Amino acid sequence: MSPFADSEPRDSVMLIPQTTVLCHLQGNYFPYKEVEKKFPKVNFVPVPTSGPIPSSISGQILITSAAASDNLLELTNRDIQWVHCVGHGVDHIPPKFFENQIVTCSRGVSAVPIAEWVLSMILAWTKKIPETWINDPPDKWFRAPLESLAASTVALIGLGSINLAVAERLIPFRCQLSAVRRTDKPPPFKEIKIVGSVTEAIADADHVVIATPLTSKTHHLIDTKTLNAAKSGVHLINIARGSLINQTALKQALDSGKIGRASLDVADPEPLPLNHWLYKHPKVRFSPHVSWTNPDHLNRMVNAFVENLNRWIANEPLNDIVDTNAGY
Repeated sequence: MSPFADSEPRDSVMLIPQTTVLCHLQGNYFPYKEVEKKFPKVNFVPVPTSGPIPSSISGQILITSAAASDNLLELTNRDIQWVHCVGHGVDHIPPKFFENQIVTCSRGVSAVPIAEWVLSMILAWTKKIPETWINDPPDKWFRAPLESLAASTVALIGLGSINLAVAERLIPFRCQLSAVRRTDKPPPFKEIKIVGSVTEAIADADHVVIATPLTSKTHHLIDTKTLNAAKSGVHLINIARGSLINQTALKQALDSGKIGRASLDVADPEPLPLNHWLYKHPKVRFSPHVSWTNPDHLNRMVNAFVENLNRWIANEPLNDIVDTNAGY
């Protein structure tokens, strides 16, 4: 049985024979062949992710990895009406590419595993894991500099699907939650306090979780000025994009003790070059952009596209539309 057996096209939908999906996908990141089996009357056409595109190729729908590419702009001019990015972020693509198309993404499909990773990092720092594990008799039994997550303050930079999932998991620990978001819309959890700026959010925070989109306005959002507003020893967590943080300012703050630990799943650039200081810094816990992974991720990513393809064919509004002016 296909692992995507729960992602079927609707029986009531009359498929339009001429619907063509151009598949601009790197490697095996998205198994479009599995989707193709479910839509026998939709034409799925693989296209190169670099170099010229044959003049005969056109379609209504483009599905892409949303990575930097030298031919993506050319593809969007091939009668494309809807572009679907299989990942969450679309920051690798200049907004001008999407002036005439509807753009959707897989918003939220990674929120739960990423939130679990964030919670793991917070608990590891709070309970000093693995630092307090022993292989030999310690100098002292019954004592360790452990801290409490209960009643600690967590600043959420961005309040989209990821940080909402983080908040949902922190509320049972009785954490004090403050958040910065683009709108003044009330948060879905009464325990979250919306504040007016990043510096206000992090001023009293024990942990700061960065989960905001990367745009021209948020590039180096966390810089020397911002970090100076934090209290000494703060725990900084970034699961969004590496260039949200000025890494020179980050290193200075780590070296001075302003930051007690940085738990990073992202860096700038990616992949990070050999011998980069982030690999070796004693106060950094760095993973290679893997917080989103879990056994069901691919299934949920496919389901998101299948649902929207059903909606497109049925002439219904699409889910998870990207505001191309805002960049997310």
